[in-house]
Amino acid sequence: TTVDAPAWPAASLTLADHWTNVIDRDGLRSRMGEVVLLAARGAPRYRGEVEPIDPIAGHIPTAINAPTDGNLGSDGTFLPADALRVRYGDLGAAGSAEVVASCGSGVSACHDVLAMRLAGLPAPLLYPGSWSDWSTAGYPIAIGAEPGDVPGQGR
Repeated sequence: TTVDAPAWPAASLTLADHWTNVIDRDGLRSRMGEVVLLAARGAPRYRGEVEPIDPIAGHIPTAINAPTDGNLGSDGTFLPADALRVRYGDLGAAGSAEVVASCGSGVSACHDVLAMRLAGLPAPLLYPGSWSDWSTAGYPIAIGAEPGDVPGQGR
């Protein structure tokens, strides 16, 4: 240990003037069935058993539950890249279809985005509004452990 404060040279940071690699509610709705939609919330929230934040419980139809804790090992760090590739492959998110990451409000979904990048997979689109946005729009919802069908297309 030391009491000396480390010193780093000054650096510059340049940010884009707008977000990229995102999708909004209507963009997602128009592409349902074409994209692999991941839901990063925990299983009880996904299934609609509990909802501590939003007025309606459940998940976006077609969403596959991909809780963020599945990206982590017992030590709390990300799994190795190979294990993450297998996880996302098992979720159907390592194929040719574009992937969208969602959660409750767009924060936890970033964990899935990072995990996919660590796995060497293409960066998915982020749905920043996620369940909070979808569930208050009056669009169809799904309840239970299954992803559910594209609204209006039943099996």
